[in-house]
Amino acid sequence: MNVNVSQLPHRELYNILLSSIVPRPIAWVSTLNASGQPNLAPFSFFNCVSVDPPLLAFAPGLRVSQDNSVHGEAKDTLRNVRETKEFVVSVVTYSLREPMNLSSGEYDHTVNEFDIAKVTPLPSQVVRPPRVGESPVSFECKLYQILDFSTAPTSSSLVIGEILAVHIDDSYLKEGRLDRDSLDLIGRMGGIQYTRTTQRFELVRPKVG
Repeated sequence: MNVNVSQLPHRELYNILLSSIVPRPIAWVSTLNASGQPNLAPFSFFNCVSVDPPLLAFAPGLRVSQDNSVHGEAKDTLRNVRETKEFVVSVVTYSLREPMNLSSGEYDHTVNEFDIAKVTPLPSQVVRPPRVGESPVSFECKLYQILDFSTAPTSSSLVIGEILAVHIDDSYLKEGRLDRDSLDLIGRMGGIQYTRTTQRFELVRPKVG
């Protein structure tokens, strides 16, 4: 099958992308609005995009209704980042899968998802939004740039944040360094599917020349 993207309905293209570009890491993003109301939400359009400067990026889409139709309204996370220029990204382990999922609902902006998910908001070192205390690694970020791709009702924005501080749970350290093998992280697949990152293998890069 060959697909001409310009002829695909948004929903069909969306399903192709989310089913084939996997697994995707999950950014559990905590923010505050201008009046200090906390918000916590997961995003799987997420990755590290630079080390110098240290940049993370995630793409919050628009609000989705109960019938899965897209509204032309920004999610609370994006609105909060525009207002305060700060956010925290916490990673999601297998043990945090249910709290993360609970925080993904399209709640009213007055709802505190830390309470819904029953996770602990711990003070950050540099920025104002709290981090998820149960997460093994959290990144405090200040806004670097927001790229708004279009004004279409199905579009999203790319939020790029510069990492100012990193919190690592000491129990995940080995000889003073983060032990990647101890992180039982999960990734997003298509639809409602997720995967664990516990099955791993190694490949040595070829030496050229």
